[in-house]
Amino acid sequence: GVIRTAVANLDRETQDRYEVVIRATDMAGQLGGLSGSTTVTIVITDVNDNPPRFPQKMYQFSVVETALVGTAIGRVKAEDSDVGENTDMTYQIKDEEGVQMFKVTTDSNSQEAIITVQKPLDYEAKTVHTVVVEALNKFVDPSFVDLGTFRDQTIVRVSVLDVDEPPEFRPPSDLMEVQEDANVGSLVGVVTALDPDAANNPVRYAIDRNTDLETIFDIDANTGAIVTGKVLDRETAGWHNITVLAMEADNHSQVSRASLRIRILDVNDNPPELATPYEAAVCEDAKPGQLIQTISVVDRDEPQSGHRFYFTLAPEATNNHHFSLLDIQDNTAAVHTQRVGFNRQEQDIYFLPILVVDSGPPALSSTGTLTIRVCGCDSTGAIQSCNSTAYVMSATLSPGALIALLVCILILIVLVLLILTLKRHHKSHLTSEEDEDMRDNVIKYNDEGGGEQDTEAYDMSALRSLYDFSELKGSDGGGGPGDGGMTSNLPSELHALPQWFQNPDLDFSMFRDYISRKVDQADEDLSVPPYDSFQTYAFEGSDSPVPSLSSINTWSTSSEQDFSYLSSWGPRFRQLAALYAGHKGEEESEES
Repeated sequence: GVIRTAVANLDRETQDRYEVVIRATDMAGQLGGLSGSTTVTIVITDVNDNPPRFPQKMYQFSVVETALVGTAIGRVKAEDSDVGENTDMTYQIKDEEGVQMFKVTTDSNSQEAIITVQKPLDYEAKTVHTVVVEALNKFVDPSFVDLGTFRDQTIVRVSVLDVDEPPEFRPPSDLMEVQEDANVGSLVGVVTALDPDAANNPVRYAIDRNTDLETIFDIDANTGAIVTGKVLDRETAGWHNITVLAMEADNHSQVSRASLRIRILDVNDNPPELATPYEAAVCEDAKPGQLIQTISVVDRDEPQSGHRFYFTLAPEATNNHHFSLLDIQDNTAAVHTQRVGFNRQEQDIYFLPILVVDSGPPALSSTGTLTIRVCGCDSTGAIQSCNSTAYVMSATLSPGALIALLVCILILIVLVLLILTLKRHHKSHLTSEEDEDMRDNVIKYNDEGGGEQDTEAYDMSALRSLYDFSELKGSDGGGGPGDGGMTSNLPSELHALPQWFQNPDLDFSMFRDYISRKVDQADEDLSVPPYDSFQTYAFEGSDSPVPSLSSINTWSTSSEQDFSYLSSWGPRFRQLAALYAGHKGEEESEES
């Protein structure tokens, strides 16, 4: 069985599916024949027979005037009854104004038109923009072209919202020029900025000091006039880049910035100078007219017409008969010999002052010195040796030579002073060491003798040799060989040390035993020479101006000392005990 359409122009958008029941019978449909039936589903496929249609004829959007380029304003979408790729469409802006200010793109997923900002907006210039947006199918079936155009248009109104904008510089000139000899306060140029808002608020100006740390320029806050704040020098800085700020008078948060380049124009304020400290050599057998040196100069100025320098000998050297100077007219000069031969024994160095003048205006000049050494040369003209004795052609030395001479003299003076200071310091150091050695020569009295003359009475080293200090090491309180057991007979109340050393926590038993043994030996042995010599002085002289010859002082006054125990040390110490006893009596009588 064949199924055919019964009507033309099926409409999928009206009904996209049909179900047909098909029945089949045998015996040509006569009675008694058998039959069977089935259901056939017919799906109507889509064709692009419907154009896109906007549901609205006008859309309205708003955007602030400060919106950046590329900011999305809104979306619009045209509807299409077809399905699948037959609904794919593109959007475009039809009017010329809209093309300049806005841009439309198609979202491939939702088939929406996205309208974005293409050019900065300005509320003060235009508050409303009208844009015509057109939608059309991407794929069109030629068999349905006669049904009409497959596109549709709508109008989009974009309202621009006003915001408070910063001032704008007009015109945006970024180059100014000023002469380097301009006085402080001279006008460099004027910048202008206006408030673009309808309120047209007044504008104030300032210079960003981060770009002008030395405050070389100033600006009038009200007029925007830029003036010099310091003396300019093109040779130090020929260009200055500063940033000028413009802000609303009542709202300093609205700030605009403009970069400004200032070129310093040159004036002739630097004299020409020799390019280097020239030095030349001339042979003793030089002939007249022989070239010695070519001179060139430098000038820090840069005149617009170029440099032009003039060379002459300085007035103090114009009458010399040794050398001549020739201006080559190309900003260089040549020095030639003017006589036959030179004698190193008479003069071996010449200083030739050269005057250089520029073309101005005003014309400036300076004097440089060419040093010429007379040298011995071989037959080929090669220099063999040169002396260093100077002979000055001019009546006076150049400033550079005078400065060098003064520096050398000062260096010599400093060296001499330094040597004298070191010698004096070394001598004082030796003297202090000698004085210190003399002060360290302290006389030690191990006996209870007399005054200073006792130092010449005995050989103290011989007397000290009689002490056997090794006994201290081996003795622990018992008697050693040869002591005769005398240590055991010493009285227990023997005072070995002054009372201020009698600390119960200190153990002086070893020293006490040693001294006791020596005392007993001295008392019993009559052959031992005397260890002390007592002398009486009727007059000891005046008091010494020195308060003390030693840092060793007693820990208490003499009145606090008790020397009565000296009488118990035996007959050898009776004189000493009597001496201290008499001294104590005198002190007590004085105190009373």
